[in-house]
Amino acid sequence: MVVEERHQFLVTDEVRDTAFGSTGPARPGMIGWLRRIIRGWALAGGALLLLLAVATTWSAIGAALFGRPLPGEVELAELGVAIAAFSFLPYCQLIGANVSADIFTTGAGPRTVAVLKAISGMVAFGFALLLLWRMNAGLADYRRYEEITTILRIPIWIVFVPALASLALLAIASLISIRDAVAAVRRG
Repeated sequence: MVVEERHQFLVTDEVRDTAFGSTGPARPGMIGWLRRIIRGWALAGGALLLLLAVATTWSAIGAALFGRPLPGEVELAELGVAIAAFSFLPYCQLIGANVSADIFTTGAGPRTVAVLKAISGMVAFGFALLLLWRMNAGLADYRRYEEITTILRIPIWIVFVPALASLALLAIASLISIRDAVAAVRRG
């Protein structure tokens, strides 16, 4: 294990892997496959944000130079950012990058931190299931009432489909993080 000291923080191989793009050690089997899917889903969300940035820039240039912005660019941005934001949730859960209060665990031992991570994973799992349930109901409502965007006439319910997929992946990522935390507790 390589250990470096940077800015008063201890950086290990494991932290470096999670902080700089990996979802932990390469693992064979279903867990490794699920980790790669979650990472790919987040990368797809990032690619979507990049496309939205290009569309927004194109619209601004078109408006400034030719008086013709990209029609519906704001609608695309609203829908796309919602999709992208949801796509990052599972990856953030998987690498432990969601909101945390490190001030409470600064002096805690590895076992205590692992127990707290297991609890936070359970909370994230419950949150994912609750949102899956309620957003599924929202999807049904938007499909029933056929609400669409004003300019491009895109059905609003379409955004719910990738959001629900993201929440399902968040539930899976939560279970993986619980599994990892319980394994850390057992290791001591």
